[in-house]
Amino acid sequence: MISAGDDAQVRPPQASVWNIANALTMLRIALVPVFAWFLLHDGGQLTSYRLLAAAVFVVATATDRMDGDIARARGLVTDFGKVSDPIADKTLMGMALIGLSILDLLPWWVTVVVLIRELGVTALRFAVIRHGVIPASRGGKLKTALQAVAILLYILPLGASWHALAVVMMTLAVIVTMLTGIDYVLRAHALRNTSPRAQLKCERRAAAAREAASCEAAAGEAAAGEDAARHSAGPEV
Repeated sequence: MISAGDDAQVRPPQASVWNIANALTMLRIALVPVFAWFLLHDGGQLTSYRLLAAAVFVVATATDRMDGDIARARGLVTDFGKVSDPIADKTLMGMALIGLSILDLLPWWVTVVVLIRELGVTALRFAVIRHGVIPASRGGKLKTALQAVAILLYILPLGASWHALAVVMMTLAVIVTMLTGIDYVLRAHALRNTSPRAQLKCERRAAAAREAASCEAAAGEAAAGEDAARHSAGPEV
């Protein structure tokens, strides 16, 4: 049995969820409605509001890099941060994609494909949360970066040549989005099979199987003993 002191050494307590890194994550979520209002104001026709939307979007995406760096540098990594950080990213990017599609700047099929993947990965995270937390991967961060650049190019009132670059960047973003979605499915499957909870469950099943086999063997031996006793007694005269 592991003592409380040993357990504390093996699993040191996490930092409090009330820290600057998580505050930046929540700020990113709070900026989403502000960004949406600027983007959709007057049907997106006013250049000044489009520029304001772009500025808010840049600030919000900047917090994505800042919160992760601060959490790792100051030892403020928490399970709450691991879950809320990608959710904040999806909330911001999802609102941006929907807004651009409402303004007819981005095809709806792109928005639908990306949102289905994002919602699917979020649901997958919560489905396996009993086994552990699936943190954002490098591929996920690349996906977010490509989406951010592409979305920013769509938001800014730029010329046709910049629009062509936006299309290329969004195409790359969609491809990476789908590939990382597959990666998350594989990681979730591996986590379900290799987590301490899964291993403990397998051990319990193995112990139950051994106990059942032992009971069957004991019952067989008892039956064999009874048969042997009857045979050795011989027929009554």
